[in-house]
Amino acid sequence: MRQWLTRYTAFYVIIALTALSLLLALFGSAGWLWLAIPGMALCALGMVDLTQTRHAIRRNYPVIGNLRFLFEAVRPEIRQYFLESDTQQLPFSRADRSLVYQRAKQQVDKRPFGTQQEVYGNGYEWINHSMNPSHIADPEFRVQVGGPSCTQPYSLSVLNISAMSFGALSANAVLALNKGARMGNFAHDTGEGGVSTYHLRHSGDLIWNIGSGYFGCRDEQGNFSPERFAERATQDHIKMIEIKLSQGAKPGHGGILPGAKVTAEIAAARGVPVGQDCNSPPHHSAFSTPVELLQFVEQLRTLSGGKPVGFKLCIGHPWEWFAIAKAMLKTGITPDFIVVDGAEGGTGAAPVEFVDHVGTPLREALRLVHNTLVGIGLREQIRLGASGKIISAFDMARIMALGADWCNSARGFMFAVGCIQAQACHTDKCPTGVTTQDPLRQKALVVDDKSLRVASFHTNTLKALAELLAAAGLKHPDQLRPHHIARRISNGEIRVLSALFPDLEKGELLRGHYRQTIFRVGWPMANPDSFEPAYSLSKALSSLNDQADHDEPPKKQDAADSAGQTLA
Repeated sequence: MRQWLTRYTAFYVIIALTALSLLLALFGSAGWLWLAIPGMALCALGMVDLTQTRHAIRRNYPVIGNLRFLFEAVRPEIRQYFLESDTQQLPFSRADRSLVYQRAKQQVDKRPFGTQQEVYGNGYEWINHSMNPSHIADPEFRVQVGGPSCTQPYSLSVLNISAMSFGALSANAVLALNKGARMGNFAHDTGEGGVSTYHLRHSGDLIWNIGSGYFGCRDEQGNFSPERFAERATQDHIKMIEIKLSQGAKPGHGGILPGAKVTAEIAAARGVPVGQDCNSPPHHSAFSTPVELLQFVEQLRTLSGGKPVGFKLCIGHPWEWFAIAKAMLKTGITPDFIVVDGAEGGTGAAPVEFVDHVGTPLREALRLVHNTLVGIGLREQIRLGASGKIISAFDMARIMALGADWCNSARGFMFAVGCIQAQACHTDKCPTGVTTQDPLRQKALVVDDKSLRVASFHTNTLKALAELLAAAGLKHPDQLRPHHIARRISNGEIRVLSALFPDLEKGELLRGHYRQTIFRVGWPMANPDSFEPAYSLSKALSSLNDQADHDEPPKKQDAADSAGQTLA
């Protein structure tokens, strides 16, 4: 009896107070109705709680049980604003977000009283400074993108807006980003959702991202259409073409935009029917082998009139990337650029398992791609971009020291345009209008104001990068090397990144000399005519002991030559 009363005590109290206030309103003052009316509403809620069958908590604890769902709904906000520390990354720390807001709003971005970082903690990193600092007059760092076959090379900023589609972003967010890119003289990646009218209105430079859905350049069956591609790619605002092979946050996973979200504007940008599900397959239909991928690159370069064409990928099986590198050697066709997307990259929505446990993180992936291109003698003619949680100038310096020629940032520019990390991107209820198609919600995002913030964030971040480079005695980000960045491994042990991510010598892979295990094992497995390995990895690893004392590359039946080492 006591347990039964405890569960319903709150409901009984509400009923009693409601009845009392009704009696007082009837026989006393009508003012008691202000208590009676809410009381009756709560009594009705309690009856609904008792009769519904969806939530056991509400059946056992009518009325008061609803507080559980209320607290759960506001838990992210409570944690973000009251509980987490300034340096706690979930997924971006308050310190990171505040830095973007300050630079975007042209506010003071300096910090008093010393660092909040744990400088003696494992993983702490810093850039080594010089006793002879340099002077950098112009922080507008740029890189020329365009290989030997490119007739329209593009001078690209070292910091650009990473791929985010219209549909994932609101119209006003796209407008603000593109206008900001034009004001700041940097590039705006369209994402795989196609080139919308909002990408074109302010004439900012565009990198056209083409995914497996071929949105904006597809035929009625969803296959690649050369004619539609050429019609769009030759437009002046399209500066580079990026083939999306995979995305860091959900590599190997396609996507579906539900038909209810496929508005007339989104349908026009993607070249799909209004109101029908919009499929983005997990793989391309225009090619199926590494050689065919490079032939597709060459086809797009020709159809675009000689503009830079490259691809974006998140590294998975290393032999698949090696197969692409071997295909470059076999065909003589090279992309003008490659963008390496780290597994820490963001997305509007993805399965939890993919976000947390699929794909190679950016630093290891970038170093592998850089070293491979050095090892086959093609690094000088292929530019490397990188994306994955890049916010500050130090983030840029670290990644460029590992081999990137430029950096892309998605969530950094989202913060600049107003994102507060509510993590409601997939609900269409973004509180700041950044990731919603609700016209009323996105109306809150004022394009003229936010575009200025986008440009200011870019400008001030490059100024901060220039200060870092000057302190290190350098003049340009292309002078950064892994030895400029140090990392604390453990108490008393410090390594520069060149010790953790050693360099390959130019042409080393062509000479068949593999100093690193990943190349000894993975390179011979790669086949330029197929993404399938030449033999199984398990067989390669089982043969390590047999080849431990040999420097020759493994034969198909021998596998590898380094006992007891890992593939990492």
